[in-house]
Amino acid sequence: MFYLKQKDTHMTKSELIEKLINRHPTMSIKHIEFSVKEIIEHLSLTLEKGDRIEIRRFGSFALRYRQPRTGRNPKTGTQVSLEAKSVPHFKAGKELRERVDNI
Repeated sequence: MFYLKQKDTHMTKSELIEKLINRHPTMSIKHIEFSVKEIIEHLSLTLEKGDRIEIRRFGSFALRYRQPRTGRNPKTGTQVSLEAKSVPHFKAGKELRERVDNI
């Protein structure tokens, strides 16, 4: 089976803020920092309430329910009972999928 090697890159919140500062030099740094933090906070609060978030042409965020299951402690190998839980899930929109398709 053939696998594409993933690039060992990622972007942190601080790096995102820095890129936005460089891209929009006329905006104040504090305003950009505040805006990024507020967007992330609002997304988190919306998911916390169990609501779905849809950003057209980008994607949607929703919660997915995970059934209770039996897991294993990787250090000791003993079985552990894991409770049911909700986990955040992101589904990329069509435009985003098309933009990253050739990476």
